[in-house]
Amino acid sequence: MSRAHRPLALRRGRPAPTVDDRDASRADWMELFFDLVFVVLVGQLSAGLRTHPDFADVGVFLALFSSVWWSWVNLTFSVNIQEHLSRRALAGYMLAAMAAMGAIAVAAPGATASSGWLFALGNAALRGVMLGLWVRRSWSAGAGARIRVLAYNGATGILWLASAFVPAPGRFLLWAVAIVVEIVLLVVTAPGLLRRLGTVNVEHLAERFGTLVIIALGESVLAIVNAVSASLSPMVGLAAGLALVITACLAWSMFMFGVDSMRAGLERLVRADDSRGLVETFAFLPYLLVAGVMMLAGALSAAISAPAGILPVASGVTLGAGVALFYGTNALVSRRYGNRWRVILPWALPAVLLPLAVSAGAAWIPAVWVLGAMACVLVAVVVIAERLARRKAVAKAGVWPG
Repeated sequence: MSRAHRPLALRRGRPAPTVDDRDASRADWMELFFDLVFVVLVGQLSAGLRTHPDFADVGVFLALFSSVWWSWVNLTFSVNIQEHLSRRALAGYMLAAMAAMGAIAVAAPGATASSGWLFALGNAALRGVMLGLWVRRSWSAGAGARIRVLAYNGATGILWLASAFVPAPGRFLLWAVAIVVEIVLLVVTAPGLLRRLGTVNVEHLAERFGTLVIIALGESVLAIVNAVSASLSPMVGLAAGLALVITACLAWSMFMFGVDSMRAGLERLVRADDSRGLVETFAFLPYLLVAGVMMLAGALSAAISAPAGILPVASGVTLGAGVALFYGTNALVSRRYGNRWRVILPWALPAVLLPLAVSAGAAWIPAVWVLGAMACVLVAVVVIAERLARRKAVAKAGVWPG
């Protein structure tokens, strides 16, 4: 079998190579240290969703978070294929990426206004870090690989750098062009690229995504604590308890079913040499899931702050839409992994439709009752998933999330 047609190597189930005591199939401690600045960045971006947001605030969040999400995906995959990178070299790259992401976090609240230049410079610096990783990994693979590396992170890094000196709205246009170029290059070159690299650390990808979901769910927990601290009363305490049940149900779905199912699904795609599927289920679709969790966190904060009142319209919509996106994305990913609709729909339909129905009632029902209804729906979804798992061994079949 020629090198060009060699299927992707599957790393799970056999010893991972270690260099300088680094297990390339697991997230390194310095990657987890990098996540600290990502926690701050996510909090900065979602701040506008916590107090009386409108749909413009939601749109700005989704747009800015898409660029942040794309940077995280690219950095994660750039590290993932560096199987022979030593711990100390990896630490150096992650610290450099942390500095770049820190600049993005500082600029995030004013990224569409006065701090846009710093947001752009942070993204340009992050592309420089990833360019270094790709040059190290692929430069010796020939002229085609060099052109792709220079175009993917080099040219787009220049676009981000140039945008720092261009006033809005031209700056935002350059940001969009840079991201679109990267997406198109990834989609077009993914099959040949991944075959040429010859290895994908499925364990590492699943672990990193699980960590990211923890960060997103952590925003809900932080929002609950902050809202209770600002106004402690029995009604606020009840709303906070219901919000914690909602968050816990999402965590249960993700970590009792989701991570293992993601691992099994990615392995299935790797064995099938389905590079496009790998990109879709790790790079594209999960954006909707994480964005949904972040929108939910903002809505929970608004509901706890005024439990006896009516939620702002945007908060009421994002409450149901956030939950629906979480489970709806899980259903789409599960289907892309090859699971049948007859297995997916029993948990997916109630998990998507009922939260949207609760959200529709938020326009005239007090916030605490909306939280109570949502908590009941999600507890029922978890119970359904658990029963299906026991009855049909869904967890072993690799269905995500139930």
